[in-house]
Amino acid sequence: MQPPEIFDRAARRRHRDRAAAGYAAHDFLRAAMLDGIADRLDAVKRDFADVLDLGCFRGEYAPPPDARVARLDPGFAFARAAGGVQADEDRLPFADGSFDLVVAAGTLDGVNDLPGALALARRSLRPDGLFLGAFVGGGSLAQLRAALRGAEEQAVARLHPLVDVRSAGDLLVRAGFALPVADVETLSVGYAGLGGLIDDLRGTGSSNALADRHPLRRDALARAAAGFAARADADGRVRERVDLVFLTGWAPSPDQPKPARRGSASTSLAAALRGDGQRASEA
Repeated sequence: MQPPEIFDRAARRRHRDRAAAGYAAHDFLRAAMLDGIADRLDAVKRDFADVLDLGCFRGEYAPPPDARVARLDPGFAFARAAGGVQADEDRLPFADGSFDLVVAAGTLDGVNDLPGALALARRSLRPDGLFLGAFVGGGSLAQLRAALRGAEEQAVARLHPLVDVRSAGDLLVRAGFALPVADVETLSVGYAGLGGLIDDLRGTGSSNALADRHPLRRDALARAAAGFAARADADGRVRERVDLVFLTGWAPSPDQPKPARRGSASTSLAAALRGDGQRASEA
């Protein structure tokens, strides 16, 4: 059974194509994601020969030295600028076992079938291959959400649903990754007004691409702008919280460490807490 289409795929491509030319002026969140991914990759002491940059934007991600890199973006203009292919993350055109490393920074929050996209990323990895992902997670843009809710009498979905860090970890497990880890880093971004935030959303191709979307009337937009401005702090800026969720997972391999078999411990937890674990194990 196919999952429901949350996002309009054609609208998502159009938004990304419009954003491509001026993207460099709005790329700070993805830059933070790539920095976080680089930090996590630095802790991995191994070589990667074939890398997939999944959701490549203009190809800013720099792969490990001497690695071959394939790039994919759901927008045609970004894919062309990066020398990659255009396709959706939940419809990958690559054969199973094609890569040692898959990096996905900044687009997974807009995928129709996120569990399917993660499963395909895992399948595209060779055994013991590494997946590193990052996206804007649940809890983000609370000020914008509140301003939009207060601007209309009838509640209408204006922003994409977001995945929190706990659910993200569950999705890694569901996709079949070994040694899954999901963690979050929080940023605070200041805006002088609603217009600047909307410019950043449009400039990264992140404006509303919901399948069931409705135009925002001018009077409602004006009320939203006023409501957003009313949340400004003493320096006249509205502070938006942005949670960056980072994902780490490995394609299963027989060589990976395995958790101990349930019931195999020689010392009980109670004995360890009493400090007589040695006697318990010798008994």
